[in-house]
Amino acid sequence: MEMRSVERTVERLLDLACAIQQIPAPTFHERARAEFIRDQFAALGLSDVEIDDLGNVYGRRPGGAARPVLVTAHTDTVFPADTPLTLAHTLDRITGPGIGDNSLGVAGLCALVWALEDEALPGDLLLAANVGEEGLGDLRGMRRVVERFGARARATVVLEGMALGHVYHAGIGVRRYRFTARAEGGHSWLHFGRPSAIHALARLGARITDLVVPSSPKTTFNIGTLAGGTSINTIAREASLDLDLRSEDPAILAALAARVEELAASFNGGGVQMETQIIGDRPSGGIPRDHPLVQYAARALREAGLPYSFESGSTDANLLLSRGLPCVGLGLAYGGNAHRPDEYIETRGIDKGLQALVNVVRGAFAIT
Repeated sequence: MEMRSVERTVERLLDLACAIQQIPAPTFHERARAEFIRDQFAALGLSDVEIDDLGNVYGRRPGGAARPVLVTAHTDTVFPADTPLTLAHTLDRITGPGIGDNSLGVAGLCALVWALEDEALPGDLLLAANVGEEGLGDLRGMRRVVERFGARARATVVLEGMALGHVYHAGIGVRRYRFTARAEGGHSWLHFGRPSAIHALARLGARITDLVVPSSPKTTFNIGTLAGGTSINTIAREASLDLDLRSEDPAILAALAARVEELAASFNGGGVQMETQIIGDRPSGGIPRDHPLVQYAARALREAGLPYSFESGSTDANLLLSRGLPCVGLGLAYGGNAHRPDEYIETRGIDKGLQALVNVVRGAFAIT
């Protein structure tokens, strides 16, 4: 594209990203945003535009007879529906909850079509704006996308608004638990000494935080929420704790998960019942750095004048990578403060990020 055309495309991309950001889309409540994206896909003249029962939005840009390339971006955010979505604009930055993760990524699906203009592609370009990437979504949207397209796509690009310059070709395994403790409960004074669901979970949490995990391969744990009880002067009858475990090594993750389950089970008895529930399971996997798709991505960033690095992450790409399917995750912009109200994207470099995306899609059609 000519310089003026590139500038106009970036302006449209940012305008669309801001419009998307203004539509609340917490995980499991993405419908309003999905309907907006459906209308954008229809306005682009895409074929087969629809929303499935989960809230995934699909569109197809017709091409030649070659196997298609799939590009996806998740529509959900980590922010509750009542979060103020105020945006702040400066000369080189846009700040606001969810602007980079992942309003810009979703807008990038449309910008990709604009950037390709009337260019004929060897095969169909499949677009999916999917639900359920964040929080307890457990990749449910991407699972449906994979069911729908499976190995039919010759390659997949998972698009994120931030992380420009990172080429994600390996997925970090994630296991998420909810531990629910139940006890008889009672009055804090009259029944002092009875088991408390909250006390049990507090002790379990302390045992978990005392665990030693390796720094390489990087392995982490995080107690994200602890909830329950009735009042300050009531011995808690029920409470729950949500735990996130991650590791670059699937064997280490499995061993850590087994240890945590063992710890939780040790709290059964003495008037406490401890229930263990797996609420998220992101599989690990990857394709090698020398895979043609990974190399196309690196070359596209290099040719755009951008530094790049090869990364592992926890994204929608995990599902495809765990099955050995060609997939990379890419970002469109530099940014920071992800999952915070002051999340931001830098407007500089977005033109190069979009240019790299277009070239990766072109290159993906050459994969045999």
